[in-house]
Amino acid sequence: MEQKQSGTGSSLVAAGLAFSLVVLTFSTIYFFLKRTWWFPEPISAFAESIDRQFGRTLFITGVVFFLAQLALGYVIFRYRDRGGRAHYSHGNTMLEILWTSATAVMFIGLGLAAERAWASLYWMGAAPGAMQVEVTGKQFVWSFRYPGVDGLFGRTDPSLVNDAAGNPVGLDTSDPAAQDDIVAPTMAVPVNQEVEVILRATDVTHSFFVRELRFKQDAVPGMIIRLHFKAEKTGTYEVVCAELCGLGHHRMRSVLRVLSQDEFQAWLREQAQEL
Repeated sequence: MEQKQSGTGSSLVAAGLAFSLVVLTFSTIYFFLKRTWWFPEPISAFAESIDRQFGRTLFITGVVFFLAQLALGYVIFRYRDRGGRAHYSHGNTMLEILWTSATAVMFIGLGLAAERAWASLYWMGAAPGAMQVEVTGKQFVWSFRYPGVDGLFGRTDPSLVNDAAGNPVGLDTSDPAAQDDIVAPTMAVPVNQEVEVILRATDVTHSFFVRELRFKQDAVPGMIIRLHFKAEKTGTYEVVCAELCGLGHHRMRSVLRVLSQDEFQAWLREQAQEL
């Protein structure tokens, strides 16, 4: 009698666990298909390629997740406690080789599928004639420097950095090329124009991140990192630091304004007048 009650209780527990797994699995799939919580709209071709890669990865891993969870629910109920003795299994070598090989093929295949997008950002330079913007991260602000009408960046000197005097990047005004450089607390770029970002940090590691561009890169002290993008939709987008850089990390944010060519030129003139 006791064994029968134990078996009944085990069946109920196993059925409850299996049912919970099925509900959780279908709920998870539903929310991903419905895109209840999703990325903001991409504003560049690179961002769209990143989204496609994410979709491929999510589909493949989602199918594996779906089948694995249903299989787990079946095993929980099928091999529930019936009061018998447990049996030890050494496993199945062929099955282990099969799923290990399948996992390797999946990861290598996804890596190869992402190679073109990765190469376009890290292995290929900016297009000829791209506009240059120097981005400097410092606890806890971003500074954006544009060359003046001469098209040249002036010399900088870390010993000249003085936030109170309005010189956050250490411009050396004794250099003629530096006298018309524009340093702004926000970033603006013209729409549909290639932009080369020259990324720097003056104190600790920061990370320049714009969600809509799917653009994120660490800024490392002592290094100059060059990347590029082309925004294809006008608007105002948040720039944040995606690297924990100190107690004021949460304050390290700015905006990227993607403007028409005329609006961008007007913005440059306005910034130049404030020098």
